[in-house]
Amino acid sequence: MTAIREMKPEDLAWVTELERLCFSDPWSETLLAEALAQPLDRLWVAEEEGRPAGYFDLRIVAGEGELMRIAVAPGFRGRGLGRKLMEKLAETARENGAQEITLEVRASNAPAIALYKSMGFQTEAVRKGYYASPAEDALIMWRRRG
Repeated sequence: MTAIREMKPEDLAWVTELERLCFSDPWSETLLAEALAQPLDRLWVAEEEGRPAGYFDLRIVAGEGELMRIAVAPGFRGRGLGRKLMEKLAETARENGAQEITLEVRASNAPAIALYKSMGFQTEAVRKGYYASPAEDALIMWRRRG
């Protein structure tokens, strides 16, 4: 059973560890704490089998949502948890007045791109050399109204 709930300060340590497991440029605990305190950001965590399994950070500005971060722990991948988090993200965006959502994704991240496309996102632009470690382009994807 998956539970998705708002992130709390007590979650910072494990989300920081999840960042280290999932990203070549992990956010620090300080940066995560700042995001959690930021009134524009909505952070949610997923627990599965009573253990931390994933999280996302959605920023809402001027009626648009931007997926700042999403991560699923390696041991929980391939079970549909990413889709559940994205569904919660879309619901959170709607509840906070954001009908459109944007995100950036590594051009080589085929599983994430497939998930985003299945959720109605389309590639609209490329940011050349956006990522470092390793250097790579970012696809800018949008899910627009209607």
